[in-house]
Amino acid sequence: MPDQSDNRIRRVVIVGGGTAGWMTATALVDAVGQACEVVLIESEQIGIVGVGEATIPPIKLFNQKHGLDESEFLRETKGTFKLGIEFVGWTRQGHRYFHPFGKYGAEFDAVPLHHHWLKARTHGKAEDLGEYSMAWAAARRGRFTHPLRDPRRVQSTFDYAYHFDSVMYGQYLRSKAEARGARRIEGKVVDVALTGESGLIESLKLEDGQRIEADLFVDCSGFRGLLIEQALETGYIDWTHWLPCDRAVAVPCKHGGEGLTPYTRSTAHRGGWQWRIPLQHRVGNGHVYCSDCVSDDEAAQVLLENLEGEALDEPRPLRFKTGRRKKFWNRNCVAIGLAAGFMEPLESTSIHLIQTAINRLLALFPERGGFELSAAEFNRLTATEYERVRDFLILHYHANERSDSGFWRRRAAINVPDALQYKIDHFKAYARIVAAPLELFQNPSWLAVMVGQLGEPARYDPMVEQRPQVDSERYLESLRRVTAEAAEAMPRHSDFVSKLMSNST
Repeated sequence: MPDQSDNRIRRVVIVGGGTAGWMTATALVDAVGQACEVVLIESEQIGIVGVGEATIPPIKLFNQKHGLDESEFLRETKGTFKLGIEFVGWTRQGHRYFHPFGKYGAEFDAVPLHHHWLKARTHGKAEDLGEYSMAWAAARRGRFTHPLRDPRRVQSTFDYAYHFDSVMYGQYLRSKAEARGARRIEGKVVDVALTGESGLIESLKLEDGQRIEADLFVDCSGFRGLLIEQALETGYIDWTHWLPCDRAVAVPCKHGGEGLTPYTRSTAHRGGWQWRIPLQHRVGNGHVYCSDCVSDDEAAQVLLENLEGEALDEPRPLRFKTGRRKKFWNRNCVAIGLAAGFMEPLESTSIHLIQTAINRLLALFPERGGFELSAAEFNRLTATEYERVRDFLILHYHANERSDSGFWRRRAAINVPDALQYKIDHFKAYARIVAAPLELFQNPSWLAVMVGQLGEPARYDPMVEQRPQVDSERYLESLRRVTAEAAEAMPRHSDFVSKLMSNST
């Protein structure tokens, strides 16, 4: 066999720190060990976005894979637990529903539980769907504990993620990555040199004159896309015709009367929506809005008027364009995080998209001179993921009955992507959830939003009528009762976090 060692990637340079940069550095240094130098360039002169504080359950896999102790991680990031997202006013004013992490109850038949639930609803014999969710039963009571592993217990049917300070998370990961061999360079990139023939990135010039060479570059420079866009002119696919919110204003505040609730809240406003994310030391808040419908001053005023406690800073404005790069991996440059594209944080996907991009980079790690096939597969998989996440977000806006503003009426009237319309048609016809392979949001997530915003279909799966031997009403009532009892027995979320913190010091 020929010796291919000369083609190994010897140095990877990451441009930009923050969550994306230091997650990438941590994963790379753990994967390549001493065989490849991992260098991260960041400048303290350049701020980071740093408002993404809510996550979805797969973040646990990243932390576990890289040896991050949960209690230490939560202590260092002022984190709390998250059982799902409550949506207020999205369907219509005054209405609310919950997107839980995990399953609805425990399946008791080959036909999915929600079809039996729909049949019972037609007879007035079932509660709201959320009553059969362990995650919501705990969340609404302000309770939390870790799920049980025994699949026979209802306490095994829920999942969880975290709320945390993303700036602190980046700093925490930096300490881990540097201890494991990653090298940080303080500096500002002022020039990018490309090779004449192939157009590959050859080196970066820093403001102090340093020239940094590498075989592979990772662009974590945020919205600027310093390498992927400014240097390589990759291009951008604009999705604002489906998701027109293009600005946000964020501000932390003191805790108010609600306390440490174990879930994120998204509250719809006239031209956008507001997030509430409870951390140990403060509450994160932001107002995402469409600048064609709401002025910057009005957006800031709406946010400040809807805080539960005293603002801890001045409102911070952000501008963005929902969409993605035409290529996420172009030549010898891979864009990760906001440099790759932007999805508003409605379903807390920002950090997850960083995580999956890192996983793909490691799975398709190239050799020098062999970028094309790795890049093609990376781009194919990432484009598909972005489109499926995009469709899930569009559903929240499209399936609304609000008439209080032109913004919401236009969202209800838009023509949605064909793949999303196909899902909607199946649900409206027979309450069926049709998910594509490798879909990030699985059937329970689609079910939560579809029932929450499209309502209850008049029909359910015809197979239910073929199974009269299944006493679904009895099963459902037993499930509702056991779920409520299990939630009542859990410790309060604030007590659970306090105990975890006291044990971790």
